[in-house]
Amino acid sequence: MRILIAILVFSVIVIFHELGHFLLAKRNGITVTEFSLGMGPRLLSTVKGETRYSLKLFPIGGSCMMVGEDDDDNSQGSFNRASVWARISVVAAGPIFNFILAFIFAMIITSVIGYDPSRVLQVEEGSPAQEAGLQEGDVITKFQGKHISIGRDLELYLTLHGLQDENITLTYERDGEEHEISYTADSQTSYLLGFYYMPEGEPEITQVMVDGSMMDAGVQAGDIVREINGVEIKISQDLQDYISENPLDGSEITLGIERNGEIRQISVTPRMTKQVDTGFVYNLYREKTNFLGVIKYSAVEVRYWITSTVESLAMLIKGQFTVNDLSGPVGIIDVIGDSYEEAKSEGTVMVWMQMLYWAILLSANLGVMNLLPIPALDGGRLVFLIIEAIRKKRINPNVEGMVHFAGFVLLMLLMVFVMFNDIRRI
Repeated sequence: MRILIAILVFSVIVIFHELGHFLLAKRNGITVTEFSLGMGPRLLSTVKGETRYSLKLFPIGGSCMMVGEDDDDNSQGSFNRASVWARISVVAAGPIFNFILAFIFAMIITSVIGYDPSRVLQVEEGSPAQEAGLQEGDVITKFQGKHISIGRDLELYLTLHGLQDENITLTYERDGEEHEISYTADSQTSYLLGFYYMPEGEPEITQVMVDGSMMDAGVQAGDIVREINGVEIKISQDLQDYISENPLDGSEITLGIERNGEIRQISVTPRMTKQVDTGFVYNLYREKTNFLGVIKYSAVEVRYWITSTVESLAMLIKGQFTVNDLSGPVGIIDVIGDSYEEAKSEGTVMVWMQMLYWAILLSANLGVMNLLPIPALDGGRLVFLIIEAIRKKRINPNVEGMVHFAGFVLLMLLMVFVMFNDIRRI
């Protein structure tokens, strides 16, 4: 059941992406020869008018095949026969439809369970933040120069960038007025493994820090610590007690990590890490809002996932992430399945909310990835079309075709590599 639901979520996103191409192609008089979900051999197929509609064996993609899209066919109704701006609209429609779908799903979630205001829940007594004037109930609107709309904006910043400097500048709103403060936060340096876990119940890992020892060892959020240096760990308090009695000192330790019911042993060496204490606790819980708030924060939700995707890609380019950290359809389906199983105990509504949440993430992610200027992707095609629009002359179709083919081959090789990694991790 979990796999079927995950495939359904993935399929809806792909169909809507291809629907964007399909509708704009039809609108501009371009003949669509086949509209399909999946890849490989056809399982089901029917022809209506000039288009074949197909369901294919492997549910990992889809296509909207147009006459002349990948060759120099210039006949009536071909892709090449349409104006350059018509072709740009057809290619861009796929990613744009992904953002539209993400917004629609975000509206449903925000209407039902609300948004997470970036409100200060607690300020540490006697901390530099309190001395600077920050109070419980203040709403943070900017942190270290980054605009903050929801609590997860602040969480994303701290997760991806951390705090290497004790000098903190933030802007908060109180009683309708904005105030900017700066202060030097408290900090300490100690050996850390680089992860957070649930403070009560099972020691489930909630977050793995970028560039930390645990991330390098392949540990993921959702894993559970079951053993440390041969000592059995049953609840979070056991882990807290062990670390309290055996402070980390840079020596290698052995952990038993449970994932999908299986425990594997890993060796990790703690790293000397500076911890900067902001001096306050911020909100990540959702609360209801009015109609205008639903519209506003649905757009914020989509913007959040676009931003997180772009920033993650930037970190990949900088080498802070590696291709080993990427996940493909197999890994995504597995994670969605895990989320489904976890949400079942909380009722049908939460199952739906969790699946919609994943749909927003994936749809926004797919939209961004397809706009990258990589050959064979929509973004790569847009680059050639924009160049054509500027120089008012099309680039040699054979050259463009070879570039896209080379890009396609490289993408397929990357997909195989990522799929292998997914299967290995699972």
